[in-house]
Amino acid sequence: MQVVIVESPAKAKTINKYLGPDYEVIASYGHVRDLPAKDGSVDPEQDFHMLWDVDPKSQKRLSDIARAVREADGLILATDPDREGEAISWHVLEVLKEKKALKGQPISRVVFNAITKQAVLEAMKHPRHIDDALVDAYLARRALDYLVGFNLSPVLWRKLPGARSAGRVQSVALRLVCDREREIEVFVKREYWSIAATLATPRGETFEARLVGADGEKIGRLDVGTADQAAAFRKALETSDYKVRSVEAKPGRRHPYPPFTTSTLQQEASRKLGLAPAQTMRIAQRLYEGIDVGGETVGLITYMRTDGVDMAPEAIASARSVIGREYGERYVPAAPRKYTVKAKNAQEAHEAIRPTDIARLPKDVARQLEPEQAKLYELIWLRTVASQMESAELERTTVDIDAKVDARALELRATGTVIKFDGFLTLYREGRDDEDEDEENRRLPAMSAGESLANKGVKADQHFTEPPPRYSEASLVKRMEELGIGRPSTYASVLAVLRDREYVRLDKRRLVPEDKGRLVTAFLESFFERYVEYDFTADLEAKLDQISAGELDFKQVLRDFWRDFTAAIGETKDLRVSEVISALDEMLTAHIFPPKEDGSDPRLCPHCGTGRLSLKVGKFGAFIGCSNYPECKYTRPLAVQNGDSDNPSEANGTRVLGTDPATGLEVTIRDGRFGTYLQLGEAKDGEKPKRSSLPKGLAPADVDLETALALLSLPRDIGRHPDTGEPILAGIGKFGPYVQHGKTYANLEADDDVLAIGLNRAVALIADKQNKGPGRGRGAVGGRELGEHPSLGGPITVRPGRFGAYVNHGKVNATLPKDVDPETVTLDKAVELITAKAGSAPAKPARRAASTAKPAAKTATKKAPTKAAAKTATKSAATKKAAGAKGK
Repeated sequence: MQVVIVESPAKAKTINKYLGPDYEVIASYGHVRDLPAKDGSVDPEQDFHMLWDVDPKSQKRLSDIARAVREADGLILATDPDREGEAISWHVLEVLKEKKALKGQPISRVVFNAITKQAVLEAMKHPRHIDDALVDAYLARRALDYLVGFNLSPVLWRKLPGARSAGRVQSVALRLVCDREREIEVFVKREYWSIAATLATPRGETFEARLVGADGEKIGRLDVGTADQAAAFRKALETSDYKVRSVEAKPGRRHPYPPFTTSTLQQEASRKLGLAPAQTMRIAQRLYEGIDVGGETVGLITYMRTDGVDMAPEAIASARSVIGREYGERYVPAAPRKYTVKAKNAQEAHEAIRPTDIARLPKDVARQLEPEQAKLYELIWLRTVASQMESAELERTTVDIDAKVDARALELRATGTVIKFDGFLTLYREGRDDEDEDEENRRLPAMSAGESLANKGVKADQHFTEPPPRYSEASLVKRMEELGIGRPSTYASVLAVLRDREYVRLDKRRLVPEDKGRLVTAFLESFFERYVEYDFTADLEAKLDQISAGELDFKQVLRDFWRDFTAAIGETKDLRVSEVISALDEMLTAHIFPPKEDGSDPRLCPHCGTGRLSLKVGKFGAFIGCSNYPECKYTRPLAVQNGDSDNPSEANGTRVLGTDPATGLEVTIRDGRFGTYLQLGEAKDGEKPKRSSLPKGLAPADVDLETALALLSLPRDIGRHPDTGEPILAGIGKFGPYVQHGKTYANLEADDDVLAIGLNRAVALIADKQNKGPGRGRGAVGGRELGEHPSLGGPITVRPGRFGAYVNHGKVNATLPKDVDPETVTLDKAVELITAKAGSAPAKPARRAASTAKPAAKTATKKAPTKAAAKTATKSAATKKAAGAKGK
């Protein structure tokens, strides 16, 4: 019996069918070990020795794997064909060595780019050893990310209250978003005019030509800058005689795009399907791992994390066959197309993302797929097939026209592009954020040099230049790829971190930096400039690629990085918070103090009229305050919302949205201690007014009266459960938006809208929650289970709380320190915190002793009990203080 290790149970199930009874395929469920979030996990003093902790959820799975391996004839590591997959195989092997589960069995590593029977069986014929260079590249990346995050984030916490974290790639991606916002803020629009004439040939066919020259000088797009200039040109053209000077028709060809890589798939899925990169990768993972098609589980696409653009010869042959059969031989090029890119890393050896069987048309599998899966499969299929089709044949025509009036000589030009043969365009056109197809397929009438043209009208249109657009998730991925920042496996996670940390938000599918994101970026640019430089980050990525190719020693790369990085950290030790705030105030002036339309001083306090506004930092983050504090208590958020900086109610964190037509009460949006919330009316007769928090991702500036009333009316009835007939409700609770069916509560995912979620999606979330089953004991309620207490038994969980995350064991709750991330806190750390917390418990018996002694004192005089009680209370307080000190 051979034991085969893969990542996911879906993948294991499919491969088990292919290999038969002589193999046992077991899933590791992804990574099984990670660096614990504590000091010393990567130790530069010990030449970057790394300590790994086994994920508590993986303990049982690893025990099952070890048990199977002990009885097996061999071990085959068949995780994904990239650095992460290589790392998972390495981790599993290291754990098996620690458990002494290996008794001389042969160990091999196999990789396949697609989960099909042919690909899997072929891979089994070509085993190899674990690629040490790929593992080294993984170790280097993981160590760098740890060293930056673990050492830079505490600097942020100390010097910039309210900041959450910094990361090696995440911070550079955030800088891209913030730099673009800065460009928009300082952009000064410029007026310009376009002049065009509608002309007619002697045969009566009309077309449009634009002004491109005057009196021997070329006129560019922005050269006509005033209405007077435009009027003068228009007047001259209205009385001109027009004659064709030249006609030039050039044949051209447009070639198809290469098949998808990870980044181009994410970009196109965003533009055409509206999917976030994380959604795209989640759906692609399902298509890769296998879908039940015709009673057989089969992977529909090849591996979806790749920089490669080439395809296997058999896939190319299949694509050409499909093209000929479905579209005709005219669309099949004479020779197969071969795509290459400049190799950056080991993932270049992988194929592009393509269907595993190109003859499997989208319509053939649509019924077996969920709607989004079907759409993504169709997109991949279309791009793949189009990449092997014949080029489109075009004809680009340029007509230059002379216009003469009096002593002036004006020049006009008309252009048109005619598609003579559509080629691959019959199947696929790439989506673009700034797509402009005005000239495509615009046919000009037949003309010849010297031919006179009739004037049918002249128009002058006013325009203004526009600032660069904010990044969409797709265009940010594209820009990161162009700069060499990040790699296919990181794009989606980097964007997710920026949104989860609330450094950016999505507004109309565009990334807008939040104030805390602007502050973090400004801080890093001011005091750690090198580490958020695009070239520096790209150079580090290139070194990781060299490590994966066996060209660099990963320990030497870490030594070089750490030497300079620790020096930069050391320079901030004596930095005062006031210095930081002063630097950020200056750097963010355009953002927090934009110029006023009336030209008045934007820093002048609108409340007292004499104070100066500047950036301040408090317990709950940054804000704008007056220099006359405490006499003047004027404050406002960082950014001016909709220009209403002079509105005192808004400046102090309250904005009136309108009146509820049902109750007549005022609806407001307010800044509270724990975030922004909505409120209906005011407190009356001791009763609290109705309130609602904002769903994650909804910016306060985007909330209108209609949205506010909808949120305040939650929970809402979505519909009846198809199986039970009981209602399903959607609402917002302590842990965020949820759907409820009976006693089952299921949290909404990031892309779900609590106000718009439908019945089908709600039923799916409820079913998923029920399938997972309840947690063990109290600890599983509202938290993530870390494991069993090693000495006392019972589950230990990490939970979100009103005053921050905490760990729980039975009746003991211990708050997590600020430097401990609740997402990565380990069982050992939790036990340490719970033990320390439990050590302060002896104060309670002292209080009980005082209580039992009190009745006996009642037999004495009235004055005596007072002294006795005071003495007992003093003793109790002293006991409690001593116990508390001992617990520390």
